[in-house]
Amino acid sequence: MSDLLEKISVFETKAGQLEEKLANPEIASLPSEFASVAKELSRVRPLAEAGARYRQLLTALADATAMLEDDDGDMRELAEAELVELEEQRVAMECEIRLLLVPKDPDEEKNAILEIRAGTGGDEAALFAADLFRMYSRYAETRGWKIEPISISQTDAGGIREVVVDVEGQEAFGRLRYECGVHRVQRVPSTESQGRIHTSTVTVAVLPEAKEVDIEIDPNELRIDRFRSSGPGGQSVNTTDSAIRITHLPTGLVVQCQDEKSQHKNKAKAFTVLRSRLYDMELQREAEDRAGERRAQVGTGERSEKIRTYNFPQTRVTDHRAGITLHRLTTIMEGDLDELLNAIRSKFSEAELADDSA
Repeated sequence: MSDLLEKISVFETKAGQLEEKLANPEIASLPSEFASVAKELSRVRPLAEAGARYRQLLTALADATAMLEDDDGDMRELAEAELVELEEQRVAMECEIRLLLVPKDPDEEKNAILEIRAGTGGDEAALFAADLFRMYSRYAETRGWKIEPISISQTDAGGIREVVVDVEGQEAFGRLRYECGVHRVQRVPSTESQGRIHTSTVTVAVLPEAKEVDIEIDPNELRIDRFRSSGPGGQSVNTTDSAIRITHLPTGLVVQCQDEKSQHKNKAKAFTVLRSRLYDMELQREAEDRAGERRAQVGTGERSEKIRTYNFPQTRVTDHRAGITLHRLTTIMEGDLDELLNAIRSKFSEAELADDSA
């Protein structure tokens, strides 16, 4: 707690200094310097404001604790009830502050490329992949994001073998980045006559959408194929060779897009995914160079580990990284993800803060 207050005080002091600077009439005549100071203040002010709220909360906790010594039984009972509520607020407040303390990744504000693929479990895995896609789509709606399909491969039973979409919106990558990994589902399939619980898996990848300025691609290192789009079961989607497949020869990466009827649009979308995957590979190399022991954490996208379990019979969701279990699977599958995502971000924030202070 004291360590957290020490960190906060640095930002509170900095915010005060910047506010004094902005109040100086001389700086108003220097637009570029004024803009620079204002930008820096916008970065540190949220922490300073959170720090002020946190100190008020600690004072309220101390007052309520003191009330436990009161001779009046009713006052003690009131204090006990208040302490429970204040303690919950303290935990949430500390989580928020830890997130604010982590230096912002320049990719946080970017759009995201979301890829969902059915893993082990056959048709049940494909059906759960469709459920996860719906879950993320609902979450995107709540945040005002736009989902732009790039490619999708469906099954005759209504499942999804693979879907790739562009998620456009404020902090899309920052919010979704820790969803990378293996998602496990435990439930009774609709086709199971004996009522036995099956376990299936789906892999999720989340990449920051890369622009041309982020990574250069040599046209001579590409093979571009055009083919006719097809839907579930081979059914024709359109009668022109508008689908695009791009192979990056040095890495062997293959990207295809057939969602649009326009070959030009499919090509543009495929290039977006290719750039993002190459950019992600570069980020992984950098992350490995910086800290090998953290490869499975911040943005490295390793998919070998089981990160979350969705247990339908017990209506619970367990995130194995954050160490959190929530017994409200239905609302989570409807896109209510903030509690889960905040807990995971807080967990990784603590790891980053520990590394920074080491």
